[in-house]
Amino acid sequence: MVSWLVPAWASTDESAQSGRPTLTVGYAEFPPLEYADDNDRAAGVFVALTRQVAKEAGYDLEFVYLPISRTYFYLKNGAIDLWPGLTQIPELQGHVLESDVSPLPVRLSVWSLDGMPPVTRFESFHDRVLILIAGYTYGGLREQLEQQESIRLTYAPNHLAALYMLQRNRGHYLLDYQYPVREVMKAYNITGVQEQEVRIRYTSWLFSRQNPDSERLRQAFDDAYRRLAARGEVPAPIARDADYLLPGFPSIQDAQVPQ
Repeated sequence: MVSWLVPAWASTDESAQSGRPTLTVGYAEFPPLEYADDNDRAAGVFVALTRQVAKEAGYDLEFVYLPISRTYFYLKNGAIDLWPGLTQIPELQGHVLESDVSPLPVRLSVWSLDGMPPVTRFESFHDRVLILIAGYTYGGLREQLEQQESIRLTYAPNHLAALYMLQRNRGHYLLDYQYPVREVMKAYNITGVQEQEVRIRYTSWLFSRQNPDSERLRQAFDDAYRRLAARGEVPAPIARDADYLLPGFPSIQDAQVPQ
């Protein structure tokens, strides 16, 4: 809903009191794309793009910091209007409209300690313990992994905890996104971990279908981004033309789970 009520837990410094309608935006911990800074204010590359596009489209924003599972829940029930997130999330199919524009690619990687055998295909996970981030669907890949009796899964609450689990041999491999893992490794000086890219996914703005204006909002954001790109103020939209980078993984279509 175009904001009628700003929750007490929302960041209240985004609205310029301009008279423009205000959208409530959920964001999660996914540095450097989106995160809460030291002042508990929404920050990151994707957050900055969202502010820029919303201004061009004629909207003010209120940001709400949420765990990823709560982000999905609030999109489905309409407690937030949109989320700058990833495309093709099975749990959100039928509940959101994705922007046609994808401003940024996001790479999913397998992480392991130096010296571990490389992951060359999906079957490399067999008879191994794989660490996942709790709440992540990995675009449907989590459900595929959960159906594999030969793969043992364990879950970490966040990226730092996942890396510590890997270092303490509580899993052979970690499946996690390149951006936040590299940020955490840099911040905490974590070494001795190797990376292999597995999949390319794409960012978009996801609009809650509970908002009766969701179609118009999506069009407004797409048009605004394209105008900004034509003026050279933001990168050109990227084409969504890649799936898995290693053989044996299910296709994006196969990874979708009916809701």
